[in-house]
Amino acid sequence: MPDCHIIGVLDNGVDGLTPSALDLIRNADLLVGNDRTLRLFASEIKADCSSRDLSEGFGKIPVWVGAALTNGQQAVVLATGDPLCHGIARFLISKLGHGQCRVIPNTSLIQQAFARLGLPWQDARICSIHGKDVGEWRSDAGPDHGLYPLLQQIRKQQLLAIFTGPENSPGRIARMLDSVSLADEYEMAVAEQLLLPKEQLSGFLPASELVNRQFGEPNIVILRPCNSQSPPPLFGLADESYHQRKPDRGLITKREVRAVSLARLQLRYDSIVWDIGAGSGSVGMEAARLCPDGFVFSIEKNSEDAAIIRQNQQRFRLTNYRLTEGKAPHGLDQWPDPDAIFIGGSGGELEPLIDIALDRLSADGQLVMNFITLENMNQAIEQLKARNAQWDLCQLQVNRNKPILNMQRLQSETPVWIIAAQRSIESSER
Repeated sequence: MPDCHIIGVLDNGVDGLTPSALDLIRNADLLVGNDRTLRLFASEIKADCSSRDLSEGFGKIPVWVGAALTNGQQAVVLATGDPLCHGIARFLISKLGHGQCRVIPNTSLIQQAFARLGLPWQDARICSIHGKDVGEWRSDAGPDHGLYPLLQQIRKQQLLAIFTGPENSPGRIARMLDSVSLADEYEMAVAEQLLLPKEQLSGFLPASELVNRQFGEPNIVILRPCNSQSPPPLFGLADESYHQRKPDRGLITKREVRAVSLARLQLRYDSIVWDIGAGSGSVGMEAARLCPDGFVFSIEKNSEDAAIIRQNQQRFRLTNYRLTEGKAPHGLDQWPDPDAIFIGGSGGELEPLIDIALDRLSADGQLVMNFITLENMNQAIEQLKARNAQWDLCQLQVNRNKPILNMQRLQSETPVWIIAAQRSIESSER
């Protein structure tokens, strides 16, 4: 049975191919590609060659190719650049099998863009938003938005190369950065219509300058921070790092308690975390930094505290954190099941919140609760017992130094009880 050849092509058409690759196209019985690539080789294909447009649907391509191979015909699929770099080859190999596919790569458009910039690209992370229109980034967007994976990569990488699309354009990337207060911290270079007569290269410009600019198709974005900066600590920030509502010394989970609570949450890099009764947001925001591929869903009923949380989110430029202003448990049914839950305030709904937490937690998930009153602590323990949950309790008593004349004394902070709980062994095994 013949092989399906997946050939990488560029917009310079015939000039960008080796003689052997061009011969495969000339002898193809079935030629599959998008309209632009098919037109590049219209004069090269034989008269009885059947041409198919990719826009008819990816799902049809393995059917077309499979039928051609079964009939002993030569099938060629045209892809842009390197077919195994965010290209169609991975999909076809998964459907047809590696044994029936032969990939002939070309220089990728990303290589071409870096070459035009004279910029080494071995450290670049390659991303793609080419494809269906995912819409503009919204302030309330989360991990289900099509631009979210790109936004998270931007936060983690120093150099990105991005395949774009007609709708998911360089301007859309710039507007997303602007909406999360990062547009002045990143710069973008756009290489448009490479190897075509109207080829242009923008050079690196602040993302804020590209919010409303239009670029010719196709184009590639190279993105990097304007200035190399040390990343902030993952957790354990000073209490003063956060905006706080201050009737006394600040409504915030103090640093020492925060550190122990985060440790008991047993976070992973991709954990889904709930922060209930978020207060100033300190626990949830440090959890977000500890879980770069995860997401934190927080809820706070007090409008003044909610405003402060938004200020802190903007201060720390957190993009994997979402605040809901309201009283739990209302709205928790709309959140994905969590790997960890922190309850800093219950608003008088402690028992139902514990029930929901134990019902929704992943099998090895952790529920951590902070209390400063005996009544709430005892209520939590009784409810955990009623649910046959596994739990343990510790008390933290923190003393901090304070000046007195030219000396130092210790001043006690309010004692805090920390309860860590998990689902019962029986319910976890179900």
